[in-house]
Amino acid sequence: MDFNDRVKWGGAVTLTQAVDYDGSMKNWFSSIALVWATTGVCAQPPVQNSNLNAVLFYQLLLGELNVRAGEPGSGFAIILDAARKTKDEALFQRATELALQSRSGDAALQAARSWKSSLPESQEANRYILQILLALNRVEEAGQALRASIFSLPLQEQSAAIGSIPRVFSRVQDKNFAAKVVEQALSAAIQNPETAATAWTTIGRMKREAGEIQPAAEAARAGHAANGKAPGPIMLALSLLNVVPSEVQPMITRYMAGDALPDLRLGYARSLIDLNEMQLALVQLNLLSKQNPDFALGWLFLGLLQTDLSQFAAAELSLQRFIKLNASTDTTNAANGPSGTSGTSGTSGTSGTDASGGLSEAYFALSQIAQKQGQLAQVDQWLARIPPDSDPLKIASRRAALLAQQGRKAEGLNLLEQVKVSNPQAAKQKALAISQWLRDDKQFNAALTTIEEALTKFPADTDLQSELAMICEKLGRYEQMESLLRGIMKAKPNDPHAFNALGYSLADRNTRLDEARQLILKAIQLAPRDPFIQDSLGWLEYRVGNTKEALRILEAAYKARPDAEIAAHLGEVYWILGQQDKAGSIWREGLLLKSDNETLLETLKQFKFTP
Repeated sequence: MDFNDRVKWGGAVTLTQAVDYDGSMKNWFSSIALVWATTGVCAQPPVQNSNLNAVLFYQLLLGELNVRAGEPGSGFAIILDAARKTKDEALFQRATELALQSRSGDAALQAARSWKSSLPESQEANRYILQILLALNRVEEAGQALRASIFSLPLQEQSAAIGSIPRVFSRVQDKNFAAKVVEQALSAAIQNPETAATAWTTIGRMKREAGEIQPAAEAARAGHAANGKAPGPIMLALSLLNVVPSEVQPMITRYMAGDALPDLRLGYARSLIDLNEMQLALVQLNLLSKQNPDFALGWLFLGLLQTDLSQFAAAELSLQRFIKLNASTDTTNAANGPSGTSGTSGTSGTSGTDASGGLSEAYFALSQIAQKQGQLAQVDQWLARIPPDSDPLKIASRRAALLAQQGRKAEGLNLLEQVKVSNPQAAKQKALAISQWLRDDKQFNAALTTIEEALTKFPADTDLQSELAMICEKLGRYEQMESLLRGIMKAKPNDPHAFNALGYSLADRNTRLDEARQLILKAIQLAPRDPFIQDSLGWLEYRVGNTKEALRILEAAYKARPDAEIAAHLGEVYWILGQQDKAGSIWREGLLLKSDNETLLETLKQFKFTP
């Protein structure tokens, strides 16, 4: 990456910003404008009151002609000299830009510092100095420039500038040093009640990017202590919740107990979903919809979670509410025109992107509900309402599943195969969708062929390797499955799913149970709240004869995430313990959740249970 790529600036500043001429001088002005136009320099509206006399004017003309002739160094020196004589900000900026265009960082820094010396109050000079120092990787000096830049601003503007610091420093390679420099630069800001919360948030963000998780959590707590209503520290805490929950959960809980901003409550709910705390997330989303009934995205995520938890009646109401609010927002925005403010975060909770993507998700979820309830005609009606710019593969997958449910499997597969893809990532996703469809239809050899072909193009892709491992398990090719899963563990040591998959497979086959325990416990260490991994542990305890412990674990897993496969395992433990009524009740619930779940159907057959 060259110097010019590392520093992003606005358009070049031309002499038209500094000069306004009368009489015959206008002809000269036109000539210069033509010269600059041919060199790609953007013309700007003229600024009144020039300090240029005729000599300086010709000097600038000579400088620009040098630039055009391919001698930017000479042009830079001439224009910088004119800037120093006139103390004209536009000319300083032009000189700095010329140095940047010539990829001369030191010259650009010289011009910017001369600019700052001549015009000490110039915020633009401060900005250029900071960015050039960072591009030159002179990070410690950049910290000094940052301090000068921030504290030369009016107090009411300092918080916004402080909040932008992580983005400004994002390209610094040594993240730990960058965090240290920024913390030193903001030492005064954390003492000021007006800026303390934002300053601590910025310090925490820099620490988090550097991998200093504990100090980042401490910064979040300090920011919250400085201003309990400020959103920044809470946003930082939410980003750390899945890493150090005990460090940030208390402050999040305190904030959420009050009148939390809807975006932050939604963010908390989404974090809980990522942590597989579905019931806690449901509480937050219900509270959000009650406190902020016009916050559209709250209804969307509530409906999606309710769908995932098989609360179909409630989900339909939530999703319909989102669609209605979204339509209302679109109507209001159309009435207001491009400058309308309806639909901004905190009011309706939608933006252009969120609204379009949200509508697609809502209609997909409604089609899923209709399909699970056997309302096949309604499925197609919901799919027809999905915006045309939505993911074609996702639409095709839903339609293919619908056709399969109608017994038209060949048509469904053909629909997936006909989806056009425009990039390698989409091609990979298409291969996965086709394979999963074939696997669900028990066409395991065809699925194997599909994924093996995709792996010739993406040999290191762990998603494809994971799919192949599942196919191998179905085909009884356990050695190949294990080899694939262990390869994924090596490539992604912090991903719990491969550990869980192999551990569960060993437990389910009642073999190498000690090794299965080690694998499952490793998965739990990586994802302690995942109910499916807890299900694996419960199933292992059942296999080794710890039936009561298995019951405790499986009951908790099913409560956290009602699922057909967990229901199959829990019901079997109930049955073995002589609680056949409870077993039957759980199995019936499982059938309502997913009537074609293979594990559940095999369990019912094994115990000769008729629902």
